[in-house]
Amino acid sequence: MKKQIENRSDLQLLVRTFYAKIRADQEIGFFFNETITDWEEHLEKLTDFWDMNVFGTKNYHGNPIIAHNAVDKQFDQQITSNIFGIWLNHWFATIDELFEGENAEILKRRAQKMSTFLFMNIFESRGKV
Repeated sequence: MKKQIENRSDLQLLVRTFYAKIRADQEIGFFFNETITDWEEHLEKLTDFWDMNVFGTKNYHGNPIIAHNAVDKQFDQQITSNIFGIWLNHWFATIDELFEGENAEILKRRAQKMSTFLFMNIFESRGKV
């Protein structure tokens, strides 16, 4: 039986395991590896983000829309829905490897909604000067 996601430590394990896979991914890893300069800081920020999404904490400070639009611009608008699909597949697989239960399912649904929203925002922002 897999563990339930019950606290920040569980989220840290999820985020660190997931981003180890992302960084090693041949198709999308370069987006992350060439953008993120301080991985420890970034992993903590992402843990804060998911902590807010699951447990309602207020530690996350940032704007994912601005960040993702900037990365798309940095890489000459190479981010596609396929990139988000690969990201989601890794996210779902990592959750399924480590956890089960309601919070695991919540994290999957929120990631799916967030990825759609972020990609649509990236796509819409390309038409603006």
